[in-house]
Amino acid sequence: MSLRLHDTATRSVRDFVPRVPGEVGIYLCGLTVQSPPHIGHLRSAVNYDVLRRWLMRSGYRVTFIRNITDVDDKVLTNSAKAGEPFWALAYSNERILSDHYSRLGVLDPTYEPRATGHITEMHDLIATLISDGHAYPAEDGSADVYFDVKSFDRYGHLSGQKPDSMQPAEDGPERAKHDPRDFALWKGAKPDEPVEAQWPSPWGRGRPGWHIECSAMCWRYLGPEFDIHGGGLDLVFPHHENEVAQSQAAGLPFARFWVHHGLLNLGGSKMSKSDGNVIDLPSIMALGVRPVELRYYLAAPQYRSVIDYSEEALREAASAYRRIENFAERASERFGAGEPGVLCAEFVEAMDDDLNTSGALGAVHDVVREGNTALAAGEDTTAQGALASVRGMLDVLGLDPLSPQWSSGGSSEGLRPVVDSLVALALEQRAAARTRKDWAAADAVRDRLKQAGVVTEDTAHGPRWTIEGR
Repeated sequence: MSLRLHDTATRSVRDFVPRVPGEVGIYLCGLTVQSPPHIGHLRSAVNYDVLRRWLMRSGYRVTFIRNITDVDDKVLTNSAKAGEPFWALAYSNERILSDHYSRLGVLDPTYEPRATGHITEMHDLIATLISDGHAYPAEDGSADVYFDVKSFDRYGHLSGQKPDSMQPAEDGPERAKHDPRDFALWKGAKPDEPVEAQWPSPWGRGRPGWHIECSAMCWRYLGPEFDIHGGGLDLVFPHHENEVAQSQAAGLPFARFWVHHGLLNLGGSKMSKSDGNVIDLPSIMALGVRPVELRYYLAAPQYRSVIDYSEEALREAASAYRRIENFAERASERFGAGEPGVLCAEFVEAMDDDLNTSGALGAVHDVVREGNTALAAGEDTTAQGALASVRGMLDVLGLDPLSPQWSSGGSSEGLRPVVDSLVALALEQRAAARTRKDWAAADAVRDRLKQAGVVTEDTAHGPRWTIEGR
């Protein structure tokens, strides 16, 4: 059985056949860095990291592009509120994002382009669309440029929507558009926006629309046609629909597969920075849950399923990972870690079946049980084989507990689980003191943590802590 993936465009699970034998090009819509990431964003990163690792394990050479949107309406709004340049805010949040990816064992992309670094490519695409009759400059003197939705007869194909039932695009005044559904390719400069967020163009000073940046970066790094475009289900419309339209209208075949992951909900609704309905990595770690355990929690459900976050489910996932980890540590103490070994057939079958990570982890736990039985019976050869197989399967998922990423190896990184647990214990003591209204004791715990370099913050989702200066 070869890899089969669900393709949003055809609404079916199809055999994956790369454009070039032995090579795969992937573009993943990254983050708009108007604020630090939440665990819904980290789910996206983990899901596509697993896809990438599986393709690599299957023998493909993978070029993986994940962009950064460092200028848009939300970035400008938040930077104005913070009283700092947009690029400073964006870079600060990008650094936090990179740190969180690293903590969760997400491989670095082949390239991670920023929108602001590809203005020239955007201009080239926009000029092509205008010359081919698919875009037009506004006639109101604004320097806005819009895509003409009616000029592209396949508009709505990706999302399955009919243009007549679509809502107007809210990225420009309707008076400047031929059709309310037309969307902005270039946004003319506005007097209330900073001059550093404006670039010269053939149509006047301004900045790019949200959608054109991804088409330009796909084209720059993966060429006119590539294998897989990824992102969350919330991006299918309008973002990805608009990407398809403007790219294909410009003569680019664009993505052969559209692979979308399910959302991570909190309280029954999508986790969203704009709504303040979020939980971030520091909040998770304050619960005493390690990054590797969060990765397990995010990777365990099949990528297209919806995750309804709960602390109970998170702790259950952490316990499941610790059972695997316990076997690996006990076995390695007896006869050494060895190297990751062959994958069992059930694991391979599950991964090839549209990345069924739930089934794949079921296979891992089956082998762990066999290994534990062998250890108890003194059957070292069988246990050693089980360890190699477990490590091989977990390596594909980025969860091998004996890899340098997660094992202590004598480094300070290996002390993080200990620190997490000790801080969590202190926060529990502080919470207990607050419950019995012993404010002096609660303040004493907070002050002792601060003396140790741990800064605490009370949030709607419980206490959060960070290391001072990070």
